[in-house]
Amino acid sequence: MQNYFLPELLLYTLWNLAAFILVMLDKGKSRRNEWRISEQTFFLWALAFGGVGILFGMYVFRHKTRHWSFTIGIPMLCLFNIICGYFLWQHSLVAF
Repeated sequence: MQNYFLPELLLYTLWNLAAFILVMLDKGKSRRNEWRISEQTFFLWALAFGGVGILFGMYVFRHKTRHWSFTIGIPMLCLFNIICGYFLWQHSLVAF
């Protein structure tokens, strides 16, 4: 039996790992008082199926956890990602 959704799962995992690293980089920049990654960038990555990586990064690095827009918005985008992924899977728009 072939596993048809392996490429999509690998891409999803790598994208969320990159999102996690994005949070790590921004936390490092905030500690060094350097130019920061914009909040809009975090939300765009989360919207584009990177919400899990952003969410894990927020709590692992204790970054942006005091901002209500992040503590509510990022989990909502994760839920939106799950709904969209399920819709795409059900309607065979991607080869899961």
